[in-house]
Amino acid sequence: MAEERTIDQLSEVVLPGIVEPDALRLSRRAVPTPGPNQVLVRVEATGVSFAELAMRRGRYYDQPSFPFVPGYDLVGVVAGLGAGVDPALTGRRVAALTKIGGWTTHALVDAADLVAVPDGVDPVAAETVVVNGITAWQMLHRKARIRRGHTILVHGANGGVGSTLAQLASAAGVRVIGTASARHHDVLRALGIDPVDYRTEDVPARVRELAPDGVDAVFDNVGGQNLTDAWHLLRRGGTLVSYGAASTLDGSGSAFLPMIKILARMWWWNAAPNGRHAYLYNLWAGRKLTRRSFTARLRTDLTAVYELVASGRLVPQVAATLPLSRTAEAMKLAESRTAVGKVVLIP
Repeated sequence: MAEERTIDQLSEVVLPGIVEPDALRLSRRAVPTPGPNQVLVRVEATGVSFAELAMRRGRYYDQPSFPFVPGYDLVGVVAGLGAGVDPALTGRRVAALTKIGGWTTHALVDAADLVAVPDGVDPVAAETVVVNGITAWQMLHRKARIRRGHTILVHGANGGVGSTLAQLASAAGVRVIGTASARHHDVLRALGIDPVDYRTEDVPARVRELAPDGVDAVFDNVGGQNLTDAWHLLRRGGTLVSYGAASTLDGSGSAFLPMIKILARMWWWNAAPNGRHAYLYNLWAGRKLTRRSFTARLRTDLTAVYELVASGRLVPQVAATLPLSRTAEAMKLAESRTAVGKVVLIP
């Protein structure tokens, strides 16, 4: 790897409060020195995910106090090491799940949280499937336990998680029905997805036409009535996985209350003797109690996703790439629901 140029300041995007995207601030400060068991990563790519859209509204249920630097994940090159870190990491391209702090040119990351990016996978492609790939892989294989020959329904199949999930399912021999507006249907068909227009069609009726016996799993990021409809589309033994509540994004009041309502509904459903199961997916579940096993599971799952990217069986869907100075524009695009895939920031 080429020798790193010495830089004494970093640039980062600060979310000052509940504001419109144009009020995001680009600021500079000294590049921090990694502490014990930490590395300094020169960020090559980070992204805009649903979490940041919710955080901007104060609607992400465990976000920190304002102001803070958003950025759920990143990909970059190790540019500095703290005490106790393997020197062989220097110059390596790595990925990390950060929850916050990714919208920057340089980030401190615990060495234990790094995942190696395979040679030949460029940083934008690698970034696109960090949080999206882990989320999709775990919902498919650890929650729904899909198998070859299954049929699944993916809501928001044009989105970052949805497009990744659909491709992972197809790679596993699973038929995918996906909802999206009509403008995205050609892209979905190219990915092997049977599209349903949620704007103009009766989604439950159309899904029943495509899968008369019901579907084996539904992956829902909307909540509300969508979740109830999804439960009734499952065949016996099927699984519903909720991983967001986009329908509450512009709401007010407690950001945690929608999750409580979903959990209460799922408890009632799961108590019924119908062989179906419902889960509320939380990527961070278990991290505080079993940090080592959580990290090992994350590394295993993202490595499996990267193997599919490297082989060409999973094509990361990049909606746009923009510099940090245009983060407001990137956030507006992500919120517009017109993009296919993930909006990526290039520090």
